[in-house]
Amino acid sequence: MSTRELLVFAPLRLEAAAVGRTLRRRARVIRTGMGPHQARIAAARGLAVDDARGVAVVGLCAATSDDLRAGDVVLASELRHDGGAPIALHGNGLLAGALRRRGLRVRVGRVASTERIAGPCERRYLAETGVSGVDMESAWLAGAADGRPLAVLRVVVEAAGRELVAPRTLAAGTRALLSLRRATQVLEEWVDALRPRRILLAAPRSFCAGVDRAIEIVELALEQRGAPVFVRKQIVHNDHVVADLERRGAVFVEELDDVPHGATVVFSAHGVSPAVRDRARELELDVIDATCPLVSKVHAEARRFAAGGDTIFLIGHHDHEEIEGTAGEAPDSIRLVENVSQAERVEAPDPDRVAYLTQTTLAVDETSEIVDVLRSRFPALRGPETDDICYATTNRQLAVREVAREADVVLVVGSRTSSNSQRLVEVSERAGTPAYLIDDETDVDLAWIADARTIGISAGASAPDALVHQLVRSIDALGGAEVVQSTTATENVRFRLPLEVRAR
Repeated sequence: MSTRELLVFAPLRLEAAAVGRTLRRRARVIRTGMGPHQARIAAARGLAVDDARGVAVVGLCAATSDDLRAGDVVLASELRHDGGAPIALHGNGLLAGALRRRGLRVRVGRVASTERIAGPCERRYLAETGVSGVDMESAWLAGAADGRPLAVLRVVVEAAGRELVAPRTLAAGTRALLSLRRATQVLEEWVDALRPRRILLAAPRSFCAGVDRAIEIVELALEQRGAPVFVRKQIVHNDHVVADLERRGAVFVEELDDVPHGATVVFSAHGVSPAVRDRARELELDVIDATCPLVSKVHAEARRFAAGGDTIFLIGHHDHEEIEGTAGEAPDSIRLVENVSQAERVEAPDPDRVAYLTQTTLAVDETSEIVDVLRSRFPALRGPETDDICYATTNRQLAVREVAREADVVLVVGSRTSSNSQRLVEVSERAGTPAYLIDDETDVDLAWIADARTIGISAGASAPDALVHQLVRSIDALGGAEVVQSTTATENVRFRLPLEVRAR
């Protein structure tokens, strides 16, 4: 194994000393000296190191943002200096996540390199331009990367608005150097992951028609009625979507009693029970129903089977909002079945009058096993006229199964509250390929992908595709990636908006 897999630049002796003994065995550490002139000389020396797979600039910086304190890590997303074009750095999310898992406070942001020590006034000006930290070397050292992966990791030694003076700086410096030592340890995980790769993008992935419709309903309600617009439960099960709508004026509540009398409330895509609708009428709420039409179909089937006197075996997860809404349509007739074991034990008053329905976001294979058990026990079992598991769930599972055949690991973008996202992980694992559910690229453990030559990527039906593209950029920044789209189906479904928000 090469002893110079990583090239590390550190301006001063104390900063260079923060590079731990373990990393030093695999890195060439160049102490640059302080300032742009010394940095340019060091960058030229670094270009001659041709066996390093990646380049890292480590050291201290002064904060420009008021919310940064001594010991916080600033991971550069862009480098700036007077007279030069900005230098963009990609893939910071993976490294930022690794640093946070070490217990460090991390800011991914712009770093400015200046010709001389920046005082409080200059730092305030830089903060107004979106800069988070300032140093005197990074921008001039970046050229040493010469196409190789580059990370710039600076630790705050002094907060914004303060001069770099002792003895205060001594205490802050001690804290900053301790953080820098902890932060540089993460670079070993980073260098392990540096290699060219192939990325298989599963398609279809990300938003389905029901999710698109639900989000658009909240957006239109905010536009037409103004903030706040209340939403019962998460409109869709994705933390990024919810946070974005909150910033725009949506208020998410658990129950209708938290909604002011007469206010506008949106029912989530997962549907609600008749009891919730009754309560909304009692409170005289302005209701906009964003229930996915495919969930509404299951509700209608529950009412139809119950009206015919059938016992309904409802296949799904007891704590899922969709199950709560469907069960509320016929509570006396429904028996919840979560797995094969329960299917082997469930009973019905009249075995000849039984039917089954399913949650729309289940794993197709697992659901088929449960239905087979029920049918073997109840030969008269009836089912819905068309599958309850929605087209989007089925398509995404087939697409993941396809990429799992070739991938060393599969990453599924989606929140842990998302049932359909969790099922995609299970589909890959059943195909024999390890898979991980991530909210975004910061959740990726570099060890998961360190040895992977081919990475499969998908996203649950409630996860924005922008998160997938950010993940792809982050992996590409580890040494380049050939991106291949693996398409198993084409979707062109669109659901009509409810009258309450439809353009007139």
